[in-house]
Amino acid sequence: MRKRKENCKEKNRIFIGTVLILLIIMGCIVKYAVDRSNENAYYKETNYNMAFGQLVYYVESLENWLAKATISTSGKNSIETLTEISRQSDLAVTYLSQVPLSTRELTKTAKFLNQLSEYSHSLSRKAISNEELSQEDLENIEMLHNYSVDLKNGLSQMYADIENGIISWNDITNASVDNEYVQEVDNISLSTLVDIDNTFSSYAGLIYDGAFSEHIEKEDKKALEGKDVSENEAKEIVKKVFSDKNVKNINSNGELKEANIPVYHFTVEIENSDTKAYISISKKGGKIIMMTYPKQISATKISKEQADKIGKEYLAKIGFDNMKETYYQVDNNTITVNYAYNQDGIIIYPDLIKLKISLLDGEILGIETTGYINCHTKRNIEEAKISVEEAKKSLNKKLKIESENLAIIPTEWKTEILCYEFKGKVNETEFLVYINAKTGEEEQILVIIETEGGILTM
Repeated sequence: MRKRKENCKEKNRIFIGTVLILLIIMGCIVKYAVDRSNENAYYKETNYNMAFGQLVYYVESLENWLAKATISTSGKNSIETLTEISRQSDLAVTYLSQVPLSTRELTKTAKFLNQLSEYSHSLSRKAISNEELSQEDLENIEMLHNYSVDLKNGLSQMYADIENGIISWNDITNASVDNEYVQEVDNISLSTLVDIDNTFSSYAGLIYDGAFSEHIEKEDKKALEGKDVSENEAKEIVKKVFSDKNVKNINSNGELKEANIPVYHFTVEIENSDTKAYISISKKGGKIIMMTYPKQISATKISKEQADKIGKEYLAKIGFDNMKETYYQVDNNTITVNYAYNQDGIIIYPDLIKLKISLLDGEILGIETTGYINCHTKRNIEEAKISVEEAKKSLNKKLKIESENLAIIPTEWKTEILCYEFKGKVNETEFLVYINAKTGEEEQILVIIETEGGILTM
């Protein structure tokens, strides 16, 4: 009997010991999961902060350029100023789309930025044609500047609150905000969101509604094909993208489901660099959506042509073949090149990728593929109905043709047209003229502007 009791005690001790070990193991697992969740939350907040900081930067820059536009009297300065306003607006929209602010909260801000880009573009074309801006145009610019001041102040205050820990992205995404009330989250008022949105309450009708003014991105992403990739598979894609760098660590920041394109976010630590790189890979298809490596470049040592060659080789390496350089912008010893897809010798302008390259050593510092992702597909291109010689009959006789090519251009109705693209000069002004390859009608004329910073079209 005594032996049986001893056996029972021994079994109880073993059982209790086993339970304790299991509890310890479970505790470790739970702690790891919590730590992992906190780490992912930290990196997600870091990415949001980076994107929102860039949004604030470009809105502040926009306000400065709009201030210049209100007093500019030189036609040349007006063109450059209005062109820069359009560019800064587009960049602000890009970063606005990367933070989890729903259209309900900042829908008017997105619309304002998109329409500001369209409007300044139309005014610059007016200036290029040597047309004086009307009094109404000048009054609109003044009003737009006033709105941009309010927007800058609101976003700057919100960014300061985030940086100082007064509000978090978790607060923002969980809060219900509309024009009628503000929900308190841990006694923190998120009224700044309402203030920003209400900034544009009297804005409706100021700028015409251009065809591309009501959206940031298309709903259908034509280039996103295939199965969903896992986070680990996306990480392998990141390794390939950074294969030319000495990568120290790749931190996964989790999946961002709220974005227009669901993505996995990663932070990449580079050996011997104080600057981290940030990259987003689409969940569907595993495509690179955005990458930025915001390091400072000290000098220029390679040419634009060398950088362009490096850019095309890089794009081919990460899965974007047959890309052709179009226009570029140089800034702070870097060059941002716009590449368009080339199918059977035909330039497909809607399929656009932007690449930022160091002019010191050709290092890739950024990529943005949303134009390509939205539009790219293998097209069934019909043959031109008219010959290039017939198309030339629609050109102004003064145009001295330098080059000719077939190209597909987008229209304001979100369709595409096959055109003959003619590059030429009238006096000292360079133009691109697009003649419909089916009807022979003139579809579009762009002016090529060469500045110290690069080549632009208006």
